[in-house]
Amino acid sequence: MTYSILARDAETGALGGAAATGSLCVGGWVLRGDSVCGLSASQGAAPSTFWGEDVLAAMREGEEPAAAVARITGADRGRDWRQLSALDRQGRTAAFTGDSNTRWRGSVIDRDLVVAGNLLVGPEVLEAVLEGYRSATGGFAERLIAALAAGETVGGDSRGLQSAALLVVSDDAPPLTLRVDWAEAPVQSLQALYQRTRDPSYATWLPTVPTRADRERGHG
Repeated sequence: MTYSILARDAETGALGGAAATGSLCVGGWVLRGDSVCGLSASQGAAPSTFWGEDVLAAMREGEEPAAAVARITGADRGRDWRQLSALDRQGRTAAFTGDSNTRWRGSVIDRDLVVAGNLLVGPEVLEAVLEGYRSATGGFAERLIAALAAGETVGGDSRGLQSAALLVVSDDAPPLTLRVDWAEAPVQSLQALYQRTRDPSYATWLPTVPTRADRERGHG
């Protein structure tokens, strides 16, 4: 029911994910992560939010994505109905797709990048997402949104789209978490929401927020 991309920006080390689906609230269901361990995208016909959280916990303890994904999905009797992607802060990736997810379903894995989807019009969706990300200009978040838009252009979710989300995390910037839980054109609405974060009144406020890299960051 969803397609997603997880990526590491080689220039900055930032980690980002984006997802879109033909049902509600894709951000709350699919994307998880922080700059300490990495990102996850848990989706599918019967998605498990626990999968996304468990793979992050495993990577936080030093387990590589491939081993963590294999262990977590292998222990779940409902795995055939689920899909999981993982990206750690070193750019290592892994993915699993259960055989009972509605066709078309699958994933593409590369260094610093993993895309996955199910209930898609075909494999061309993931190919378009990859090419859309790699060929896009602008900042990291803009390239992730461009990837979603490229997937939609070739058909995306076979039901159309209702929601879209973006998550970008790094040690030296506040997390960027944007969700369009329902809209007639959710990818375009996500792009418009992102542009609002670039408005001077918001963008000039962001540097006042503590980040993980701040040595004087309060812990109270």
